[in-house]
Amino acid sequence: MRIGDLAHATGVNRRLLRYYEEQGLLGPVRLSNGYREYGEADIATVRHIRALLAAGLSTAVIARVLHCLRKEDVLPAPARCPAFIEDLRRERAQIAERISELQTSQRALDSILDAAVRGN
Repeated sequence: MRIGDLAHATGVNRRLLRYYEEQGLLGPVRLSNGYREYGEADIATVRHIRALLAAGLSTAVIARVLHCLRKEDVLPAPARCPAFIEDLRRERAQIAERISELQTSQRALDSILDAAVRGN
């Protein structure tokens, strides 16, 4: 299937699909005319990429773990890829740390805002 077909099947625009290819997340076959040719498994791959992005993972992390995922539409990693779990735990810990930092910033801003409102 061509890039437009993949875009239609996944709801992801062509520009993003090209970006995923640049990041090494997708590897379409290049035809002699330069067109990209995608397989049916690429539909599931794009859906996995989107789910992992929605979970807060960067494309660099996704590139490290994407090979662990099955080509079907189910997201769990096979048992033969224990590094996948380690990568996800590490990313989750980093997200939790960022949330904590943002909450600290929010409390500081709340204090400043309260003081500013009381001062008026």
